[in-house]
Amino acid sequence: MSDHEEILPGQGLHIEKMPGHWLLAQMGKRVLRPGGLELTRRMLDALTIVPTDRVVEFAPGLGVTAQLVLAKSPSSYTAVEADDAAAKRVQGYLSGDNQRCVVGQAEHSGLPDGCATVVYCEAMLSMKTPEHKATIIREAKRLLVPGGRCGIHELALVPDDIDDPTRDAINRALSQSIHVGVRPLTVSEWKALLHREGLTITAQATAPMHLLEPSQIIQNEGLAGMARIAWNVLQNPAARQRVLAMRRVFRQYDRNLAALMLVAEKGNQ
Repeated sequence: MSDHEEILPGQGLHIEKMPGHWLLAQMGKRVLRPGGLELTRRMLDALTIVPTDRVVEFAPGLGVTAQLVLAKSPSSYTAVEADDAAAKRVQGYLSGDNQRCVVGQAEHSGLPDGCATVVYCEAMLSMKTPEHKATIIREAKRLLVPGGRCGIHELALVPDDIDDPTRDAINRALSQSIHVGVRPLTVSEWKALLHREGLTITAQATAPMHLLEPSQIIQNEGLAGMARIAWNVLQNPAARQRVLAMRRVFRQYDRNLAALMLVAEKGNQ
């Protein structure tokens, strides 16, 4: 196993306090996006990355999507990752002068205006406040050249007319089980967020939010991955308790949770 495989975000934190996505990573889960690999692939297909593209990814996490993107041989790839351990891990996948990972916040990437033809992020905006969400989309737009593409893959609330008490209950239950503030939007609210920042939506797709369902774990991680995760969870009672609590919340609100990907374009102005 190579060095970057060994580095996992969340190491050294108590299981009880660790953010849910890093806990799942510690247990051996590699795909941490709400719609799994399938929705990630649909987002990448809609972004149509070709060898002339300059790609920026906000919060690459474990670098699973980064590797799918690098397989498309873009002319450059830059990751912006706030977590030191995750950044080191992603750096391990990168080679050559045109691939790098900078440690920083998505809302203040420090990258120059118009440096990218494609910017995307996954499973990050759902954890931000409304102001933060808008700031990150604005930053993505700043980095894009005119005609550039922006992709997101996030948790969504359904239906669009979900009532406030249900929304509040979901936000509270998710935040308590994941130990990170979670504020997903409805599909129409996610689209409105991109529109408000002057982006035109060109593709959208939704999928069930089945991150912790055995069938999706096998689909995303393979049978060996499923076995590894199950073994690790069984060996660790505190982790087992938390993983089961997360899955209970996902199942309890299954009818009101979905995964969403949107791709939007910056105008030529």
